[in-house]
Amino acid sequence: MIDKKSEVGILADPFLRFFRIEVRASIILLVAVIIALFWANSQWSEYYLKLWNNELSLKINGFYISKSFAGWINEGLMAIFFFLIGLEIKRELLAGELSSFKKGALPVVAALGGMAVPAIIYLYLNKDIASESGWCVPMATDIALALGILGLLGNRVPAGMKVFLLACAIAGNLGSVFVVSIFYNTGINLNFLIIGLGLFFVLVFLNQVKVRNYHIYMAGGFIIWYMFLMAGIHPALAGVLIAFTIPVRRKIKIPAFKHRMTENLQEFSGKVVTRKMALNKPQLAAIYNMEDEIEKVQSPLQFLEFKLHAFAAYIILPVFALANAGVVIYTMNIGDIPGSLSFNTGLSMVAGKLVGIFLFSWIGVKTGIAALPGKIGWIHMIGLSLLGGAGFTISLFISNLAFADAGLINDVKTGVLAASLISGLLGFLVLRLSLTKQIA
Repeated sequence: MIDKKSEVGILADPFLRFFRIEVRASIILLVAVIIALFWANSQWSEYYLKLWNNELSLKINGFYISKSFAGWINEGLMAIFFFLIGLEIKRELLAGELSSFKKGALPVVAALGGMAVPAIIYLYLNKDIASESGWCVPMATDIALALGILGLLGNRVPAGMKVFLLACAIAGNLGSVFVVSIFYNTGINLNFLIIGLGLFFVLVFLNQVKVRNYHIYMAGGFIIWYMFLMAGIHPALAGVLIAFTIPVRRKIKIPAFKHRMTENLQEFSGKVVTRKMALNKPQLAAIYNMEDEIEKVQSPLQFLEFKLHAFAAYIILPVFALANAGVVIYTMNIGDIPGSLSFNTGLSMVAGKLVGIFLFSWIGVKTGIAALPGKIGWIHMIGLSLLGGAGFTISLFISNLAFADAGLINDVKTGVLAASLISGLLGFLVLRLSLTKQIA
C-alpha cells in the first residue's frame, strides 16, 4: 500500500529524534558548565584564560582571518549552530507549529512576551549606562536545556507541551538573533555587506531554479559568513540567512522512489554472483542507482538538519559552554546581592520569562488569537514559562557582544547561570507536581 503521508508531514517527522538528542545534550552541556566553573575558579584558572585567548589564523587564497580560540568558537562554530537554528525555523514555518497562524499564534505570542518583559525589567533595574546595554541578554531561551529538563519528566509530558516549548524557544531565539544583528553591530563596512547580501540573493535565485546540490549552498554560505564577519555584522545572522536559502522540496516523490528502489533491488537480487569477494556489474549499477535515488528523495534542508543536529548538540554547544561558562565566582555580602548586575540579570530572566510568557499567552487565548494545546492547563503554562527562563547558551553568547568590560561580562554571566538553574528547577517542580503519569 502506498504511503500517503504528505511532504509536510514528513518534514515534521524529526521532532521525536530532535527531542531525544536535546535531552541527552543537556546532560553533556551541564557537565561542560561544571568543568568550566571549576577550572575558572581553581588554581589552574590562568591556563583557562590562556587557552581561550590563544590566537589562531586561517589563510585560504585571498581569505585571511585571525581570531582567538574563543573567537573562533563564538563567531565560527556558533555560526554553524545558528545555521541549524535557521533550518529549524524554516522547517517550523513550513511544516511545524509556525506553519499557519492558528498553529503558530500561541508560541509566537508567548515568545514576544518572553522577549519584551525580561528586557523591560532589565532596563528598569539597570539604569546606569555601563550596564544597560545588556538588555538583550535575558530575552533568549536555551532549547537544549529547556527541553532537557522537560525530558526528565518522562511520559508525564504531553506531546503538545514539548512542541509548544520548542516552537516558543525557536521563535524567541529568532527574535534575539535579529535584535543582536541590529543593536550590537558597529562600524559596518558596506562594501563587504553588499557582496555578502549579493551572494545571498544568488543562493535564493539558485533555490528558485531548483538547484538542489547543498554543497553549492555550503560553499556560498562560507563566503557569506566571511563577508558578514568582515562587514562588522555578527555571523549569527549570516547563519540564519544562509539556512533560509536551503531547498526544501525533494527531487522525486515517495511513490516513484519506492518503485525505482524495488526495480533496483530486483535487479540486484536477480543476478547470480559467481565470485564470493565481488559483485558483478549489474549489481554495482543497481547499488549506484539506489544511492542516487536515496539522494533525490531527501529534502536538502531535512538532510542538513539531520546531519548537523547531533554535531551541534554534542560538540558545538558543550565547547561553547566550556569556553564561556567559566565565570569567576566572587564572595559577596548578602546585603550587597540585591541591586547587583548579577542579581538584576537573574531576576529579569526568571521573573521576566514567567510573567512575559504566561501573561502574553493568557492574553492571546482570552482574545481568541490563540488556543492552548490539548492536555495543557494554565498551571502547566506556569511551569513552561519558568523553563523559558533557562536562557543559557544564547544569553551567554549575547553577553560577550553587549559588554566590553570583562568584569561586567563576568557579572552578567553569573546572573545567567544562576537564573538558568533557578528557572529550570522551579519549572521542573511545578510540572512534576501538576502532571500525572497517565498523560502520554
